[in-house]
Amino acid sequence: MSYDIIIRNGKVITGSGGPWIYADIGIKDGVIVKIGYLGKAMAEKVIDATGKFVTPGFIDMHNHSDHHILVYPTAESALMQGVTTIVIGNCGLSAAPVSPKTIDLYKSYWAQIAHGLTIEPTWKTLEEYVEVVKRAKPAINIVPLIGHGTVRLAVMGFESRAPTTEELDEMKKLVRESMEAGAFGMSLGLIYPPGSFASTDEIIELAKVVAEYKGLCTFHIRGESYNLINAVKEAIEVGEKAGVAIEISHHKAAGRDNWGKVKETLKMMEEARRIGIDVTCDVYPYTAGMTMLSATLPRWVHEGGVERLLERLKDPETRKKIIDFIEKEVTTWENFIKLAGWEGIVISYSKKCKECEGKSIAEICRAKGKDPYETLFDILIQDEAKTTMIIHLMSEDDVITVIKHPLSIIGSDSWITPAEGKPHPRFFGTFPRIIKRYVKELGVLRLEEAIMKMTAMPAQKVKLSDRGLIAPGFKADIVVFDYEKIEDKATFEEPAVYPTGIEYVLVNGAIAVEEGRPTGIRAGQVLKRS
Repeated sequence: MSYDIIIRNGKVITGSGGPWIYADIGIKDGVIVKIGYLGKAMAEKVIDATGKFVTPGFIDMHNHSDHHILVYPTAESALMQGVTTIVIGNCGLSAAPVSPKTIDLYKSYWAQIAHGLTIEPTWKTLEEYVEVVKRAKPAINIVPLIGHGTVRLAVMGFESRAPTTEELDEMKKLVRESMEAGAFGMSLGLIYPPGSFASTDEIIELAKVVAEYKGLCTFHIRGESYNLINAVKEAIEVGEKAGVAIEISHHKAAGRDNWGKVKETLKMMEEARRIGIDVTCDVYPYTAGMTMLSATLPRWVHEGGVERLLERLKDPETRKKIIDFIEKEVTTWENFIKLAGWEGIVISYSKKCKECEGKSIAEICRAKGKDPYETLFDILIQDEAKTTMIIHLMSEDDVITVIKHPLSIIGSDSWITPAEGKPHPRFFGTFPRIIKRYVKELGVLRLEEAIMKMTAMPAQKVKLSDRGLIAPGFKADIVVFDYEKIEDKATFEEPAVYPTGIEYVLVNGAIAVEEGRPTGIRAGQVLKRS
């Protein structure tokens, strides 16, 4: 038989968790046809993988590139890490659905993490959005979730109340339409308005619709600090009462007072699985997170959307109320200012204050001689809330505890971005870092375990039946890397740097990275729940 591509002499890690084997891989029409000794078999392209590891393409379980993939379809920040598939629509925030009556709220909300992108949706439904992505010809595969926050925004805007019966029915309809269009599940972002305005009962009712299609619900839980235990309980309760699979997003314990709690929450997940609840979690390999700077503000400040938020920040009396609330209500909500301190909140992107990027609020205050609250409010106002922050919250011991746990999957919590600016280093380094730090340096994972957490486990969780493994009949999403050279080069000081050691990346049998350089070939697909 003649193949399109043969990968010869590699140390093949199948993704199943078992030990690597020496083998050749024959690829035809984008599919793995044979694994083993291929002898004198012929191919149009032969890749010599002698001394290199050959693995399934990495699957990013937690990504936010819903809009960014349309602007940067070459997806080099993902491809150069070995990522061939991303799960988007996380934290309750998806590109669809879009309602004409709330489109301005939608655009201003998405703009908070757009890093300067112009948000102009030309679609209303997930089905229409998928067609737009297909026309963009992405270089990687896309797995879409439907965001609960986006659904709620489409029906109710930013109103902090329970839905009426008619509004809940309309939300169920939108979720059902999205699942029919191929969504793999629904995501929740329960610290971010408008999702944070929802009760557990509302979430359960919508999750029951997802369960009908055997989808999953991913949870940015209602609190990752003082409320961590109860927030995990809520996610598990939804899994039990709705009969739906649960993925707890970017699992962590935020703030020094809460470090160590992940041991208890992981035991809670284990116990839930013993009674039949399919719950797992994902994690990124860093002690700092990243989100909207506006997330430092109390939930009530967000009611009505971004425009109302900015009006409140411009009012001196309301500023005083916000400061008073933040200073007094330390443990009742995700109080990032008290959890991280002004030194731990670093501006990642600012529309107007470029000199602020890479600096903490404390550093900016010292340079300008201003009060930190005044600085925070002024940056948000001048940026129209289009500011993101890196926030230092976690302990390395907790990161290790979650990463090495059998229930954890790897996700970057990033989005596609060009190699510029001051994003979180996870945008460029997540997957090589898992191998470099947690396999090679710390030895808390076997290499085969690490690969499984980046391939087979996420594929199984979202129910991708033909990806995540190197096996006959599976799609040829493949990475070839040099174990001695693989290294994440992205740092907090210089984050926009590609890793080393990733030599080849194949997406659907097409070579997207060759000898460590992107080829420009865009063979990704928008995948649909089967």
